[in-house]
Amino acid sequence: MLDPILNKLLKKPLCSAAKQLIKRGATADSVTVAGFVIGILAVPAIIYGQYVLALCLILLNRLGDGLDGAIARETSPSDAGGFLDITLDFIFYSAIVFAFVCANPVDNAIAGSFLMLSFMGTGGSFLAFAIMASKHGIDSPNYPQKSLHYMGGLAEGFETILVLCLFCLFPSQFVLIASVFAAICWLTAIIRIWVGYHTLVATKDS
Repeated sequence: MLDPILNKLLKKPLCSAAKQLIKRGATADSVTVAGFVIGILAVPAIIYGQYVLALCLILLNRLGDGLDGAIARETSPSDAGGFLDITLDFIFYSAIVFAFVCANPVDNAIAGSFLMLSFMGTGGSFLAFAIMASKHGIDSPNYPQKSLHYMGGLAEGFETILVLCLFCLFPSQFVLIASVFAAICWLTAIIRIWVGYHTLVATKDS
């Protein structure tokens, strides 16, 4: 929901940092992979109760996610890079939730499973429409820099990361936070399915 606003605010500083990294030989794909590895290290940190460390690793992962796109725009964006980025992002999101389930399975298992299921709703509707949008030449005006069509919603990248950070800051409230965000994700999925379906029907009829 807030991703377009944040993208505009962060574009200049990320581009400046990207140029410095490019001078040092960094590539978009290498930053994507490095950011993913750093983010995944938050999983054992969470399982062993090191929530501050996990929070720092999550934030570093998101910094890498912003920098890889900026580097790609400064060099040569590729479909392969976009594919790698979005795939590792989805794995990372679910991995953090899974870590909290492992940390306290008795209390967190149901809420965590429900949240990961809701990620299938948001992710599935997002990727399915992206495929069809590419096939029909449907543009994404809010995200023209992306390598695939970005369908917006109430729960996007910023909201997801905010929730992952809240988990680390308030681990005892995982069930409440996860349940509320899962409901928001399902609402997002329903809206995407409705809008996506009718958009494609209108495209076919036009």
